[in-house]
Amino acid sequence: MGITADESSRFAAVLETHSERLVERWTEVVAASLRGRMTQTELRQQVRELHRALRSALDDGRFDLSAEGSAALRSTLVEMSRSRAQQGFTASETAVSVFSLKSALLDVLDVHAGDKQTLADYVAASAVVDELGLFTFERYARSREELLSEQAEQLLELSTPVVKLWEGVVAIPLVGTLDSARAQVVMERLLQTLVDTGSPYAIIDITGVPAVDTQVAQHILKTVVAARLMGAECIVSGIRPQIAQTIVALGIEFGDIATKATLADALRHALRMIEQSRRSNGSGTAGTRGA
Repeated sequence: MGITADESSRFAAVLETHSERLVERWTEVVAASLRGRMTQTELRQQVRELHRALRSALDDGRFDLSAEGSAALRSTLVEMSRSRAQQGFTASETAVSVFSLKSALLDVLDVHAGDKQTLADYVAASAVVDELGLFTFERYARSREELLSEQAEQLLELSTPVVKLWEGVVAIPLVGTLDSARAQVVMERLLQTLVDTGSPYAIIDITGVPAVDTQVAQHILKTVVAARLMGAECIVSGIRPQIAQTIVALGIEFGDIATKATLADALRHALRMIEQSRRSNGSGTAGTRGA
């Protein structure tokens, strides 16, 4: 898809000669398709930037969207695509902002008069607009994917909060399925919290986990091992009867990891262990002094 240097030059001349009329008509057509979701002033400014960038790219000689001379035009289209994706516009609503230039060109070019040169120039200009529209559509799709990926990561972090229950005790309540990606986030957030708080005990509450299979159990065990390497002990709470039966049926071994039925039980266990540790340290100190 491309046009000759002469066609690029004539297209640039049309944009220059009918600048204001094109921008106004282009803005009107786009505004009608967006049904008031953008202000007229904002939309006109965006259209004017597109018009200016396209005019500059055409001045570079034979139009080539991938050329260095079209860098400003590509940047303008990318920015428009990204902002439209963030604002919740559809891909069609975004692409029509480019394709609407064809309607504006029809208003300034006397295509219906039957002049072959004018008709040929309109066809050439339409080819350029089509290329810009496809580029915009692709960039919108990429921006939308990036946006969804960022939102998914944010939701993943929000769904794995680590809370401080007591001095020396933190907990991470898990809700929903624990897959590999989420397990990694759980481990990272728990370990970072242990570093930040210096807590010797961490409770992993799986009350909200619908089912525990071998994979989920492995994720939990890896998190416990990682916490132990940081000098903290983990307690797994939320072991409901159904989950307990599943764990036994699967032959999963939690070894010496403390498990409790509820988060409250796990907290009581952690506080009891902290108290025992304090007494032990106190007795050791007293014995040393007496000696």
